[in-house]
Parts: sequence; C-alpha cells; structure tokens
Amino acid sequence: MTKEAGVAQDEAPRGNLTVRINAMPADTNANGDIFGGWVMSRMDAAGGIAGVDRAQGRVVTIAVDAMTFIRPVKVGDVLSVYTEVESVGRTSMKIHVEAWARRFRTMIHEKVTDATFTFVAIDEEGRPRPVPRSVETP
Repeated sequence: MTKEAGVAQDEAPRGNLTVRINAMPADTNANGDIFGGWVMSRMDAAGGIAGVDRAQGRVVTIAVDAMTFIRPVKVGDVLSVYTEVESVGRTSMKIHVEAWARRFRTMIHEKVTDATFTFVAIDEEGRPRPVPRSVETP
C-alpha cells in the first residue's frame, strides 16, 4: 500500500454510493478548482438522504466534524459521495460522508475529503423527534 497526500492508493470508499454528479465550470473558483463549498453542499445533501432513510422522515444538519480537503476537484471530474450511518441516538445520528473524484476521461478514483455530519430528526413543526430504533428495508 502506497500513500499519497495522506490517502492510501488502494483505499476503497466507505459506505453506500448516495450521490453522483459532474463538476461543471460554473462551480469553480478563480484558480479553476471546484469550490470546497460546492463539494460540502453535495456531501450535506448525501448525508441528508441517508439520514432521511434511517430516520424515516425529515432531518436537519446540526454539525459537521472537521473536514480536510485532501485533493482538489476539477472541472469534468465526477464527484461520488458515499454515506454510512455511524451511530444513532434518541433524536440524532452521526453519518460518515466521503467524497471521491473520478478524474475526467480516466478511471482514476481519488478520495478528496470526508467528514462526519450530525443530523437531527424533526417532526412537521421542526421539533426534534425520536429516530426509530430499527429500519425495515424494502
């Protein structure tokens, strides 16, 4: 196993593929790299999808643990976001979220960042509600 920029080259994504999207020119900063906020937004959306599935209803993001950008995302890359529910409390859950880039016109797949997002299940009035103990899969 070789390491480059802190990520093992044979490392595989953790969790389930939840969101996949192309990085477009409108999403770049002045250097031509994709904005970190654009990546974080896609990660938040993916975590929200996983949270809704686990909580069986509405969720809101309340925290994001440290996020370090390992590599830039470039125009044309395909961003794949993976999610895994790490823990579930009474009304909240921690979801590990990883973003990987498949480099434009290549088969190179590199981890670009990861973080743990905390979501709270809410009712129709926006108040915290219990997360179901178990989830039935269809």
